Amino acid sequence: MANIPVLAAIKKLGRPFFTTHEMCLCGTGSASNTVQALGHLVRQGVVMKVARGVWLLEGEKDKISPYAVAALLSPRHRVYVSFTSALHLHGMIEQIPQTITLASTGHTRTLRTRMGTFCIHRISPDFFKGFDWYRGGGSFLIAAPEKALVDCLYLASRRKRQFGHFPELHFPRSFSFAGVRRWVREIPNKRVRAAVQKRLVSITKHV
Repeated sequence: MANIPVLAAIKKLGRPFFTTHEMCLCGTGSASNTVQALGHLVRQGVVMKVARGVWLLEGEKDKISPYAVAALLSPRHRVYVSFTSALHLHGMIEQIPQTITLASTGHTRTLRTRMGTFCIHRISPDFFKGFDWYRGGGSFLIAAPEKALVDCLYLASRRKRQFGHFPELHFPRSFSFAGVRRWVREIPNKRVRAAVQKRLVSITKHV
């Protein structure tokens, strides 16, 4: 079968952001040839390279939420938006985080991209749950408010203290403190669970 042009493959995929691997699956040929063709489109101002292996149509840059490309940045491990980014999207903290924070079962790392800086934090595979599709627009997975708070305290127990202090923390009426306690009980590591419970008492005693 003859290879199809990259622009035809993008149209076939049906969305403005994509990976090199997806292009190859659509029939653009080998990875090296596909990257070369995409590089040509970058020089023409048609396509923008977001990160290694991740691309976006240049004209769609201002229309796409950075959260929408999060899953493409970690092809080997699923990710969901959590920690301070999720708390902000749920209206629990007003300050906009400077980085987009993601939970994953993969290695902790920071990715600086054309769509923003993404910090991927590893959590135990047994605790990788409590998320669903975001209802506020955009196709990405996000932790429930209760799970996002517990995820923050989970990281704080692992010497990432910036995730354990909240200058302004607002609890919406729908927020379930019973749900928070259920998530704490599901933390597999006893030492981490005890540390999270202690910090949670400090946070909620004035609520």
